[in-house]
Amino acid sequence: MENLISLVNRLQRACTALGDHGDESALPTLWDSLPSIAVVGGQSSGKSSVLESVVGKDFLPRGAGIVTRRPLVLQLHRIDEGREYAEFAHLPRKRFTDFAAVRKEIADETDRETGRSKQISTVPIYLSIYSPNVVNLTLIDLPGLTKVAVEGQPDSIVHDIENMVRSYIEKPNCIILAISPANQDIATSDAIKISREVDPKGERTFGVLTKIDLMDKGTDAVDMLEGRSYKLQFPWIGVVNRSQADINKSVDMIAARRREREYFSSTPEYKHLSHRMGSEHLGKVLSKHLESVIKSRIPGLQSLINKTIIELETELSRLGKPIATDAGGKLYMIMEICRIFDQIFKEHLDGIRPGGDKVYNVFDNQLPAALKRLQFDKQLAMENVRKLITEADGYQPHLIAPEQGYRRLIESTLVTIKGPAEASVDAVHAILKDLVHKSINETSELKQYPSLRVEVASAACESLDRMRDESKKATLQLVEMECSYLTVDFFRKLPQDIEKGGNPTHSIFDRYNDSYLRRIGSNVLSYVHMVVGTLRNSIPKSVVYCQVREAKRSLLDHFFAELGKKEGKQLGTLLDEDPGIMQRRISLAKRLELYRAAQSEIDTVAWSK
Repeated sequence: MENLISLVNRLQRACTALGDHGDESALPTLWDSLPSIAVVGGQSSGKSSVLESVVGKDFLPRGAGIVTRRPLVLQLHRIDEGREYAEFAHLPRKRFTDFAAVRKEIADETDRETGRSKQISTVPIYLSIYSPNVVNLTLIDLPGLTKVAVEGQPDSIVHDIENMVRSYIEKPNCIILAISPANQDIATSDAIKISREVDPKGERTFGVLTKIDLMDKGTDAVDMLEGRSYKLQFPWIGVVNRSQADINKSVDMIAARRREREYFSSTPEYKHLSHRMGSEHLGKVLSKHLESVIKSRIPGLQSLINKTIIELETELSRLGKPIATDAGGKLYMIMEICRIFDQIFKEHLDGIRPGGDKVYNVFDNQLPAALKRLQFDKQLAMENVRKLITEADGYQPHLIAPEQGYRRLIESTLVTIKGPAEASVDAVHAILKDLVHKSINETSELKQYPSLRVEVASAACESLDRMRDESKKATLQLVEMECSYLTVDFFRKLPQDIEKGGNPTHSIFDRYNDSYLRRIGSNVLSYVHMVVGTLRNSIPKSVVYCQVREAKRSLLDHFFAELGKKEGKQLGTLLDEDPGIMQRRISLAKRLELYRAAQSEIDTVAWSK
């Protein structure tokens, strides 16, 4: 069972080393889940003397006013033999065999945290004592409760100390060691008062009566020790500390323990209680109780640790990797993030993610509808045909067929297809830009770095703009090609008749009659419809080739080329992560390290059992 207390000792040290003091924060705390014993008492209640009696060493700072200004986590380790020594967590390689030096280091370390003022701090000091004269036990010595601030202390010190003490003892895993002097009315005991607030049934409070030997003559503490004055679940324990004269004479602590045993066994009022009185008995009772509490908490602690590790890993994954320090690492990091974005963009186009189907909708619905809305009939109205045919003939009327007139009619009609062709290019461009923004929002890694996010979005949109311009050129060239060279076979296959071919017996002006011009308009309209059918298939091919295919192939090529020219400092400006996120990641990593260490420690103990 001793290894259970050692387990909690190691976990508490790890908590402090990694910044988990159980204070209120946005991080999960392991400290609050660990069973502990907090020593509570008013100033001059004999709290320090009780601790020194349990340890068997004179090692705590003494003086007037508030001496304990930081929590002192006192971890006692029983050793079979050898010289007694102490170690501080903040001085891991230094052993103290002189306990006067331990006292001085406690005072010095307190001043390092709080300054030489009389302020208090919630950051604990860790002290481990190894001795054959102690039981395995961990106690947390808290600042003594006070009713007034002394010179050099803020007016809030009374409430600050009370709040610190309450923050420890209100936790359900905390065992309260309430120190009260027997020569004062128990109703005025600071320790009992605050313990009752957080543990009204006394289920986790151990009462300790000090200064029993200093009670007025004719009075005794039997009613208190037997639980009649104030009942707790656990029996009250009385102790007799060294007097100030003993302390001044440096009376040996072992001798003081012997004198304490003699006092209870020889005093008639307490003789029947002597078997459960004294600091030695107090240490054994607390050690045994702490072991049983730890044992009962282990399964829940394991479950909590495993659950918290998963939560911490999930959040760390969401926050992303930390920024590399060297230029090469930063460049690689940016490239990897860009590749992730590029892959997401391709997945949208390929149908793995939604959005790519909108491109097909442009070709299957928008383009045909736009071509259908072109009013070729107005373009080929009788008056317009007559005008263009006549103008094309110039001063010499055509002899057989109005070839120049045909060409002008066809060209002027086909030119109107440029509008729907350009609209298709613009529609696909808008879809691609929308997919770029969607892909950026879906690239979680880009959320870490606002500047890189802006640069990638800008570079991708600039690439799409260049592709759109090239696509417009290629698509309009398709229309211009149809205008520049007509399909001769279409006209050769037209039915030949005397009106169309020209009858030499008619006058030249008869060739411009309505029937003749109507036939020309009909032929041109048929040819235009044939060309529209061709362009309806070729325009999508051109758009996909120039925009969609290029976007998949080289969306960020220009950005990558420029990126390679940047130096480390310039790359660093792109990785401008929010300082709050950076700090959060560091804190989470430390806390995850703590929980993994705790998991390993508990598993080791579980296997050894």
